[in-house]
Amino acid sequence: MERANEDLTAKARIRDAALRLFAEQGFEATTIRGVAAAAGVSSGLVRHHFGSKEALRDACDAHALDHAMAVKEEAILAGGLADSTFMAAVYPSMLLMQRYLARSLVDGSPSAAALFDRMVDVTEQWAQAGRLPTRPADPRAFAAALVAMQTGLLMLHDQVSRALGADILDASGNLRLGRAVLDIYTHPLLTEDQAAQARAAYDQLQARQPLSSASSAAAPHVGGGRDGEGPRT
Repeated sequence: MERANEDLTAKARIRDAALRLFAEQGFEATTIRGVAAAAGVSSGLVRHHFGSKEALRDACDAHALDHAMAVKEEAILAGGLADSTFMAAVYPSMLLMQRYLARSLVDGSPSAAALFDRMVDVTEQWAQAGRLPTRPADPRAFAAALVAMQTGLLMLHDQVSRALGADILDASGNLRLGRAVLDIYTHPLLTEDQAAQARAAYDQLQARQPLSSASSAAAPHVGGGRDGEGPRT
């Protein structure tokens, strides 16, 4: 039994070391030998527990998502946001998870696509279960848009960091960005009347949808004539 516990501890230590290295160096630059050295184990033990670097990445993906969702549940559903000690305790690990996700989502691999899809699935489940303060009419589209907006900030890490003059994956830049995102979440950008007008416009477009695909493909660009001619008058 003691040996089994040691193996579980070693497996978690390997996974955590791999997650840090993937976050810092990226998947391609990280090696099994480097993970083993960071975890204080042999390369053989890494392969014993995970088999391959790809399987190790899959384990890191699952852990990063599970950890992020567990923290969100504790913070939002269990009142952790009101507990300063809780937030201080989980912030370093959440920052690491953001670094990891930023690296993972930009590599264009099937694994990155699967990770994004799992994030959408989990968010949709939250929406359907009433765990969010809103009841979206289309939970799947809501989840996809929300995850895209959140992960887009990570995928545009270089651009956002340049705009703010601080690395958004370091504490100071991350906290500044977090406050800005909080402002967006808590202050509507549209009035209720504007939102109602926008929904009505979408409803009208939806009603005309069967005509759109063929007609839009054949329609000329706005302001331009045919065969390179200028605008018609």
